[in-house]
Amino acid sequence: MSNVEIFELKRTDLRNAVVIDGFPSVGLVSSIVANYLIALMKMEYIGGMDSDSFPSLSLIRNGEPLGSARIYARPELKEGEQQIVVFSTELQPSASLLRDIGTSIMDFAIGQKCRLIISSGGLIIEREEGEEAEKGEIAVYGIGSTETAQELLLKADAEPFVEGVISGTAGVLLNEGKRRSFDVITLLAEARPDMADARAAALILAAIDQMILHMNLNVEPLCKEAERLEAQLKVLHRDAQKKSRHALGAVEPAYG
Repeated sequence: MSNVEIFELKRTDLRNAVVIDGFPSVGLVSSIVANYLIALMKMEYIGGMDSDSFPSLSLIRNGEPLGSARIYARPELKEGEQQIVVFSTELQPSASLLRDIGTSIMDFAIGQKCRLIISSGGLIIEREEGEEAEKGEIAVYGIGSTETAQELLLKADAEPFVEGVISGTAGVLLNEGKRRSFDVITLLAEARPDMADARAAALILAAIDQMILHMNLNVEPLCKEAERLEAQLKVLHRDAQKKSRHALGAVEPAYG
């Protein structure tokens, strides 16, 4: 039995929606991606995820108490627009919770008749001392759980992720997607592991736009906006980790 439950605050039609996994990853890439999409599309807080193993804390934003792990969706859709569902949190879950979190997201997506799950994260690439990637050379890598997901990746400027290890909720979701024949995509960009990495998040947002949003998002303006999110997220994650360290443990998911 799962140690994680998902609750509903506002009934929303999520059929054919795309789910974004915003649980923290290397460089806070997934958190920046999630928070940018929430702000860009003016999403509403429609539900959340809870567990006895989560710390007892409430995130206060604009005077409103929010759960430690939240679900957002677009409140209104114009004809032809894609519904997006975002899981967002400041928690750094322990390894013992990752499987329950991933399978709960998958159960939610299938139960709500969503069509696709996208995870994002930072990719740590081993380089020689003093060697850095050129600004224009940072690539986005992608892998899909099904042939349909892999075909969707062809619409984005993403290179195939051929060999390596993907951990965290992204790894669980890929495995569950393969097992249940559900479309799951993981997007990875080279990121600094010791700080929030706005450029990696911006490149992944551009790839998501190419695949599903079609809003013609430009990378450079995205970087500036993502950088503004960095300071906010670093403070939120630092405070949340201090409060949750004893309840959850501090685990840094690794990609690569």
